[in-house]
Amino acid sequence: MTLLHDRELAGAFDHAAPGYDRLTALNPGHRADLLRSARRLRLPDQGAGLHILDLGCGTGASTAALLRAAPRARITGVDASAGMLRQALRKPWPRSVDFRHLPAEELTPGTAGPFDAVFAAYLFRNVSDPDRVLATVRALLRPGGRLAVHEYSLSGSAVHRAVWTAVCRGVIVPAGTLGGDRALHRHLWRSVLDFDTAPAFTRRLARAGFLDARAVPVAGWQTGVVHTFVARNAPAPPAAPSP
Repeated sequence: MTLLHDRELAGAFDHAAPGYDRLTALNPGHRADLLRSARRLRLPDQGAGLHILDLGCGTGASTAALLRAAPRARITGVDASAGMLRQALRKPWPRSVDFRHLPAEELTPGTAGPFDAVFAAYLFRNVSDPDRVLATVRALLRPGGRLAVHEYSLSGSAVHRAVWTAVCRGVIVPAGTLGGDRALHRHLWRSVLDFDTAPAFTRRLARAGFLDARAVPVAGWQTGVVHTFVARNAPAPPAAPSP
């Protein structure tokens, strides 16, 4: 089956946006896992004085997780789907939160940032060039800034691959079909199978120049299916001594 990409994928998310929160609520632990991953950024002082990028913020579930993990931070949510952002904007947010309609591939230091931390939930499977987006994230992050990626990334075990396929065939694709979004949920199923395993994505982060990259599994039925990846940007080089 051919995966959805770029504009086609953004259009599918636009179509699914009105029912997206109801559908994800069927996944036990969905919001709790997002919050756990956001807290793995380990931001000091509840994020006071920090600016966080929520890359691929969707309807704002990941933004809400960040707001709970770092209530004193400023948060900018960015997404390629106008429909998903419309759903996000219908929710009440403090003045410290703002949203922008912009694909991850089009972010540059001239259009956003710099940021003290970046959170990306369910994003990297859906971009055509993950290495390019990781390079962009590094450019947007301040030296020493922190990255947390919450993603469907299988452990590499045949058991976890089978669990994912069984859940998709039995629950996710039928539920998406009832909601009129069969193509998007079949994309979800196949994109996870085709994406990096957790060890492979950890290596991808290291190749991109991130330090201390590691994968942490989530709890519950998604163990071995969803991981939090944490890493940090390189610190600033020491200043040259004065002549």
